Amino acid sequence: MSEGAAARVVGARIVAAVVDEGRSLAEAAPRALRELSGERDRAFAQACAYGVLRHYHALHARLAALMPKPLRRKDADVEALLLVGLYQLDHLATAPHGAVSATVEGARMLGKPWASRLVNGVLRNAQRRPAGPPALAESEFPPWLVERLRGDWPDALETLLVASNAHAPLTLRVNRLRGTRDTYAQALAAAGIEAQPGRHASAALRLATGVAVQALPGLEEGLVSVQDEAAQLAAEILAPRAGERVLDACAAPGGKTAQLLEIAGPGLDLTALDQAAPRLARVHENLTRLGLACTVREADAGAPEQWWDGRPFDAILLDAPCTALGVMRRHPDIRLRRMPEDVDAARAAQARLLTALWPLLAPGGRLLYVTCSVLRAENDDVVAAFLAATPAARVQPIAGAFGRATLHGRQVLPGDDDMDGFYYCLINKPPTA
Repeated sequence: MSEGAAARVVGARIVAAVVDEGRSLAEAAPRALRELSGERDRAFAQACAYGVLRHYHALHARLAALMPKPLRRKDADVEALLLVGLYQLDHLATAPHGAVSATVEGARMLGKPWASRLVNGVLRNAQRRPAGPPALAESEFPPWLVERLRGDWPDALETLLVASNAHAPLTLRVNRLRGTRDTYAQALAAAGIEAQPGRHASAALRLATGVAVQALPGLEEGLVSVQDEAAQLAAEILAPRAGERVLDACAAPGGKTAQLLEIAGPGLDLTALDQAAPRLARVHENLTRLGLACTVREADAGAPEQWWDGRPFDAILLDAPCTALGVMRRHPDIRLRRMPEDVDAARAAQARLLTALWPLLAPGGRLLYVTCSVLRAENDDVVAAFLAATPAARVQPIAGAFGRATLHGRQVLPGDDDMDGFYYCLINKPPTA
């Protein structure tokens, strides 16, 4: 069996794991990609899986028109393979003959030789009936989500959806304890990698084209990390200083944890929490690679009676669990896995954390509430409810030219200066509180 067919099968298995089994791309993709030995095949399989999920609704509708009788659920892998085939024909520069033949061969690799005739027939039919004009951006997202976004961002809806369906750039954060952004940009240039400084985050570099992460100079030596520029803004807004006691309440996978240490330098008393042990392993890995250290604990930030020692924090970063609708361009599976009820669950978790962490903040301290969502229900609405129940809390305006000011915070929408979607609200506790 050819490697090309194997790559298509792996891509289809990732799609089926997300669509039929409800698993996340972050979980399904690495496991499946390990089946392929070649870097080129892994890249192709990943591109197919991500592309199918990014255009799933339009591709699924096209498949239904080409094959009116749906497959049985036990053949979800065959349907996923068909979607991979359609994605190649409609969106990639793959030669049609090669795309069809390798995808047909993939049906045999699934252990379902009967499906090879079906795949061949559907894809040959697709060649005779090319896809029409590009689908409207709204058709690539579930209707409930489009309506929520229309209500929150009526003047920016089309731009927001188009950006959420685009490919995200590879953005880096230079470890300022190990060098400057300019110096690292020179190292990239020497390696033939073009980059531009971020527009807002002081350590950000955005690559002109994607490269394999392993090709980044000094990555393993801790000179640089991969992190979107909007994510980098959180630690810069909180602006930790040496000598302060700081809490990173929901720390995994550790990008913001490391950045807090990079900004403050030696002398920052930082505690990083997360309640998922496997995710905390990522925090340890990131800190070790960057040559950094802090207190890392497995704990529920919303239950401080189980872990807090009673000493207040000067600053708290609450990167709250959310629907992550601001990062759909990096995680296209989110649009398929999120449901309306997830918004209510996220709001409840966010409110619980804010309420639990506020008493831990020292008088005169600051708490930065952050989400990677674009829904007001998870952002301004959560803050408004907290402020109504907490008279002593004071919102501090966030200076900066990024995103747009909201009632209580600042919102970056996907695509703003080529950043992911993030919300920030800085809340102060008066010195006499």
